[in-house]
Amino acid sequence: MEESNTTQNHLPTSNDPSLSKSNLNLDKATVSELLTKLRIAELPSDDSRGPKDVESYKFWKTQPVPQFNEEGDKSRGGAIRMINLDEVPKDPYPLLDGFEWATIDPENETEVGELYELLSKHYVEDDDSTFRLTYSPVFLRWALTSPGWQKQWHIGVRASTSQKLVAFISGVPANISIHAQTVKVIEINFLCIHKRLRSKRLAPLLIREITRRCYLQGIYQAIYTAAAVLPTPVASCRYYHRPLNWLKLYETGFSHLPANSTKARQIAKYHLPSTTQTPGLRPMQADDLGAVHELLERYLQRFDISPTFSIDELRHWLFLEADRPKEGASKRVVWAFVVEHPETQEITDVVSFYAIESAALSHSQHNVIRTAYLYYYASTESTQNLQQRLQGLINDALISAKKAQFDVFNALRLQDNDLFLEKLRFGRGDGQLNYYLFNYRVNPVANENHSDCLDSQRPGGMGVIML
Repeated sequence: MEESNTTQNHLPTSNDPSLSKSNLNLDKATVSELLTKLRIAELPSDDSRGPKDVESYKFWKTQPVPQFNEEGDKSRGGAIRMINLDEVPKDPYPLLDGFEWATIDPENETEVGELYELLSKHYVEDDDSTFRLTYSPVFLRWALTSPGWQKQWHIGVRASTSQKLVAFISGVPANISIHAQTVKVIEINFLCIHKRLRSKRLAPLLIREITRRCYLQGIYQAIYTAAAVLPTPVASCRYYHRPLNWLKLYETGFSHLPANSTKARQIAKYHLPSTTQTPGLRPMQADDLGAVHELLERYLQRFDISPTFSIDELRHWLFLEADRPKEGASKRVVWAFVVEHPETQEITDVVSFYAIESAALSHSQHNVIRTAYLYYYASTESTQNLQQRLQGLINDALISAKKAQFDVFNALRLQDNDLFLEKLRFGRGDGQLNYYLFNYRVNPVANENHSDCLDSQRPGGMGVIML
């Protein structure tokens, strides 16, 4: 990849639409929390707010990604550039004087602590520095150690003198199905640059370096997400948000009291039953992995782009042994539940969510906002009954998250989420998450049809959920 001398690195600003208030009356701090999904917080574009001129994306114009207004049939999909390994550099790209490459081992307590500190202070926070995302060391170990992970794909930059970690990018291997064709990819995550080094053009170097290392290991495609509009999204998914503890969100400034309403009305609006309603719902167990794997693989075939999990990957993502019970509920990162038929003992459904906290930096009563993110789910229910089934299943996930003391439950508009978002009082946010494929050309999938109206008759085209 060639590096442009004119592009700049940006974090989201108040001008970014994903930091705007949502129709749920959640203020910009809430939507900042929702930017947990942001993968490339500092992508090297001239304007992070959206495309104005393809020429402004000089870095991305050198990369094997679909360009804006690109013509031609992309329905069958395929690689954009064939990689000649003889032309791939065998040594790391040179860094600026005073900096050096490093690798971060997420299983090393000291190193994951350094990564935690970097992300805590320099990844995503609101404009007023009131709320700041907090990726716990347990979460980072979970996100970075899926089967097949390699330390060389967790790339850091250190200051040579102090050895302080000042930049980072990560990748973990995965297989995704694109229109029924399986493609081996690297999932890019946690691109972060120290605030004082945003002008040093480290982001393009990090992207080029992880690309080089993946090429040498025989991985030529990647998937990543961003709030920014870059060349060229394969899907765009709206954020939706469901308060679980409205009063706490109000007291911390996450949300305000709507006109012509009262606190009591808002609390009543988002009230949930104290117990789940689906017969046979229980926490997922290790013995369920085989059945859940079969169920999820079959269900995900509904979508144009979806993950393809091995049993080991599913064990890691949905049933993390290190996450239970020794870490304790306060440090747990993933919850998964199954529905077991009372007579046949068949596993008919699965639903899961994961946790990320946000520090409330200036509030005396509440110092943490706990957010649950809807993860993977599946059902054996027939198409004509699927909507009712999912509404009950996801409502039970809300109840379970409430019991686990989460404050808000977030979901993207993808998969079959149109079937339940409105019914379960999820509010439409202003922010969108854009999905991108690196070195792979395919027609964009229709997730929202450029419409603000939910469509319960159409499944989403995007089935991949990235942390």
